Amino acid sequence: MKSELAATALTAAREAAAAAAEVILHYWKRGVVVEIKGDATPVTIADREAEQAIRKVLHAALPEASIYGEEYGLDGGRDGLLWLVDPLDGTKSFVRRTPFFSTQIALMDRGELVLGVSSAPVYGETMWASQGDGAWFEGERVRVAGTTDFAQASISTGNVKTLTGDTRWGALGAMIRDSNRIRGYGDFCHYHLLARGALDLVIESDVNILDIAALAVIVREAGGVFTDLDGQPPTLDTRSVLAGTPAIHAEALRRLRC
Repeated sequence: MKSELAATALTAAREAAAAAAEVILHYWKRGVVVEIKGDATPVTIADREAEQAIRKVLHAALPEASIYGEEYGLDGGRDGLLWLVDPLDGTKSFVRRTPFFSTQIALMDRGELVLGVSSAPVYGETMWASQGDGAWFEGERVRVAGTTDFAQASISTGNVKTLTGDTRWGALGAMIRDSNRIRGYGDFCHYHLLARGALDLVIESDVNILDIAALAVIVREAGGVFTDLDGQPPTLDTRSVLAGTPAIHAEALRRLRC
């Protein structure tokens, strides 16, 4: 993606995230009615209005790009520029008054993730990254930790329900035993911590690409490695995550393959 286009896209994504934050904070303060979608997940007016606000900004900035959003699906094709949008990732947390939710906006260029913005409005915390330009947290460039010894690694798990019935569940238990610390920060939080050097490995087995596309770009641009549990790079079909510092990711992937 050309630098001028990349700059336009990043500006638009950050503006779209800010527009969504206004909507989300409005409903966070007043409360919402919860509906259940066909896939048994909750949705609220905050999700829908936030996505509408995002789409308006993104379409105005890059009308040639398609948009694939959590609430309104795919508008356009998948082969060129494709925005990936989760307006309120963590709706279950939102409706239970738990502040672990965020807005996720990423851009794919012919199947490759090239840009990501992750905004956690209750925390007033935003991270962003674009291909080749590093990862940034509130205007300061961030890097993953230099941890190389697994015995010193801090691990965080998110959604691992499917992994409990997988042959790799035992390998995860061994990694937890051999690590320095285990936590379950979940959602955007552990990826932000990883990109900032405060965590060394993130493991999840039940995700959607819209949940993690922006975070994949951020972790990668911060010097980390972001794949699925099989070591494959993220695609539209990705359902799991193994993300970490280069050395810790490599060791974790080796253990999961045994």
